[in-house]
Amino acid sequence: MDKIFGRNEVLEAIKSGNRTINKIFISKTAHGSSIGEIIKLAKESGIPVNNVPPEKLDKFEDTNTQGVVAEVSTTEYVELEDLIASVKNKKNALLLLLDSIEDPHNLGAIIRNAVAFGVDGVIVPKWRSATVNDTVSRTSAGAIEHIKIARVTNSSQAILKLKENDFWIIGAENGNKSIHETDIPFPAVLIVGSEGFGIHQKIKEKCDVIITIPQKNLISSLNVSCASAVILYEIFRKQNI
Repeated sequence: MDKIFGRNEVLEAIKSGNRTINKIFISKTAHGSSIGEIIKLAKESGIPVNNVPPEKLDKFEDTNTQGVVAEVSTTEYVELEDLIASVKNKKNALLLLLDSIEDPHNLGAIIRNAVAFGVDGVIVPKWRSATVNDTVSRTSAGAIEHIKIARVTNSSQAILKLKENDFWIIGAENGNKSIHETDIPFPAVLIVGSEGFGIHQKIKEKCDVIITIPQKNLISSLNVSCASAVILYEIFRKQNI
């Protein structure tokens, strides 16, 4: 059983309906419009709401609960094949593959960017990657409830499977062709790598196109979550021209 902390995160979990919410705990001292909306939506969805003394939530001392905690089913990853099938007939389909994003805060921020800019699904490796947990949920501000996430054992094999299904593989790496000068072919998979190592060489070799963000040479590179936001926005813009 997982837990979701925070008003916005719990609210988004209720709205999405993607995970079973067993019960919601709300501190007796918690007030505000968001609390009222949580109670209203929970009642409409048949989710039990327990008003509890604030000290019951104080045990999560490393987390800012904002007076709201929900008990939810464990995050359910989708199969890669099912993710591919769900976008097979979609115009300008875009998936995001993350290579060695081990910081859950970065993972959460990247997922939030993905939802904001219309990515159809995220692919994460089972190894050398942060798992989707409550930290990721909080950092994404509940965005993980609105996007399919596939977890794969081998990223290289996953890329081959995507290529078999006519996806173009786009790598993001500092110092290559500017994204502004590159026509993005669809359906596409964008790959972003860790700040420390970038995209692993074996994965880079499987890319059809390598793009970069043009910038002044005052710093070596952007934070990976910031870089993903810039690139995803530009792809979103190109999708809608």
